[in-house]
Amino acid sequence: MYDDILIPTDGSDTISETLAHGLPIAANNDATVHALYVVDSRITAAVDEETSTDLERTLEEEGRQAVSDVEERAVADGLETVGEVRTGTPAKTILEYADEQGIDLIVIGTRGKSPREKVTSLGSVSERVVDNASVPVFVVRNAGETE
Repeated sequence: MYDDILIPTDGSDTISETLAHGLPIAANNDATVHALYVVDSRITAAVDEETSTDLERTLEEEGRQAVSDVEERAVADGLETVGEVRTGTPAKTILEYADEQGIDLIVIGTRGKSPREKVTSLGSVSERVVDNASVPVFVVRNAGETE
């Protein structure tokens, strides 16, 4: 049913719970796991040019480590992997990657928001992915991080 499964990562602790759900789905379908980290271009655009270059380099390094962590867990489960770090707006870049790579399923983590956070935030990456994806999206809520 699924040949290619995308598991975006931001390097946070939510990835552990996301992988606990996504990797068995990949194993059951003999699917390739795609790990994607997006360097948020809005962050680097908000600082001066010199700081932006250093910040982007740091974020890319963090991204490579986050992707490597996902790949290591997938390989340990005997799965094929593809890893990539891209720069852009996270939700848009995740959706573009999914379309470009023929992804069949996106497994994405989210952290539970308190009612106050929901009112004050502009919407999460996972919400935007769910709202705009052309393929099924499996959202893993990390309940351990709610208030």
